[in-house]
Amino acid sequence: MARHKKRGIEYFSLDCNFFSNRKIKILKSRYGADGITIFIYLLCEIYKNGYYIIVDDDFYYIVSDDLNMNSDKVKQVLTFLLERSMFDKQLFQSDAVLTSAGIQERFQLAVKTRAKKNPIKVDRFWLLNEEETEPFIKVTHFEDNSENNTDNSKKNNDNSREESIKESKVKESKYYYSNPDLNREFCLYLDMRNHTGPTLSAEQINALKEELDSLAENDSDKLGIVRKAFGGGYKSFFPTSKKRKKSTPKPKKEETIHNFTQREVKDCEFENLEKKLLKKQLGGDITYG
Repeated sequence: MARHKKRGIEYFSLDCNFFSNRKIKILKSRYGADGITIFIYLLCEIYKNGYYIIVDDDFYYIVSDDLNMNSDKVKQVLTFLLERSMFDKQLFQSDAVLTSAGIQERFQLAVKTRAKKNPIKVDRFWLLNEEETEPFIKVTHFEDNSENNTDNSKKNNDNSREESIKESKVKESKYYYSNPDLNREFCLYLDMRNHTGPTLSAEQINALKEELDSLAENDSDKLGIVRKAFGGGYKSFFPTSKKRKKSTPKPKKEETIHNFTQREVKDCEFENLEKKLLKKQLGGDITYG
């Protein structure tokens, strides 16, 4: 009986400067430890399978159950990872596949020892070109191409790069705010909404922009509102802080001494009081000239 060929790897390396990476820092600031956990979980699933995984309809429920997290949060984190190019976004959009060139480079190094004896055949979703691919990785479409086909493939790659550049320019041309940070975060929020639900129409996008503009006057406050909505996966915008109501001053209480209310005493009352006291002590009438 033929021995079953191992597809994935048992372990993978994690750089010591993992948490120093800018993308990881932003991931942690947005989603906390949950974001890091989801990312490492996805890497484990990919390397366990080989160099990619396919995301189906049940994928988010399985991940959320394994990690005891809300499936919406898993979708939000995955959207962030794709937007930040931590996974190949184009391949995910076309084939619902999670992988990246970096993942495949590390996969090559991990299987180097065993693949030198038994070369590994790769037929789908390989992102590295022929120069970047190790000789013990046998890519089907590399072997099938002749020299003429190789020239054609280079032209096709050039064309695909031009198309990707055009697509990126189209994405960059989305201009909603003059502030680049606010415009970028607003576009990320729209991408998140399109990924987690029905595609937003131009009228809906305009309505969201008007809603955001009505909640804050300056770009800094608007940026905080958008980030709050993106992080929480909200379908609407909410103010970052409630307006405080002006408190009406309470009337001052009259000062009391031993439960007696203090009151103003006029000079004439003092004089009458002195007369009464002297009269009581001397037993006679006292008059002042």
